[in-house]
Amino acid sequence: MDKKEMRYIRLIEQLEGLLTKTDFDLSRMATITAILHNKMKDFFWTGFYLLREDELLVGNYQGALACQKLKKDVGVCWAAINRGETVIVEDVHKFEGHIACDSRSNSEIVIPLRDKKGNIKGCLDIDSKEFSTFDSIDAKYLEIIANMVYKI
Repeated sequence: MDKKEMRYIRLIEQLEGLLTKTDFDLSRMATITAILHNKMKDFFWTGFYLLREDELLVGNYQGALACQKLKKDVGVCWAAINRGETVIVEDVHKFEGHIACDSRSNSEIVIPLRDKKGNIKGCLDIDSKEFSTFDSIDAKYLEIIANMVYKI
């Protein structure tokens, strides 16, 4: 097990203790965002986008100013939601339709956010200033963490 995996395991253990204090989803998202953004050194922008009446709107986040609403079916967040699976982009500048909320972002991972019934409610979106930051280890553990919003 490498250092990154061990860090994720520790973060999940920490979140398990913190997220039992409330079942309010926005509070859980805020806690997850704060922990991830402050504990993972390459996370430049960390936050949630939430589906509201077929729109994707920014929720809790930490980092540079975010786009408030993402154009329907465009960009990495919509790709993850429409595919129903995690999307990893090594170089966002090569991703057709990428929405550049901040030009300093160079790689991205987006995880669909599902409620207890499996319905997609939005996504967990994380950007890095570095290229090729995210891999299958990030996907594995960030999917676990995203599921903690509704399922813990």
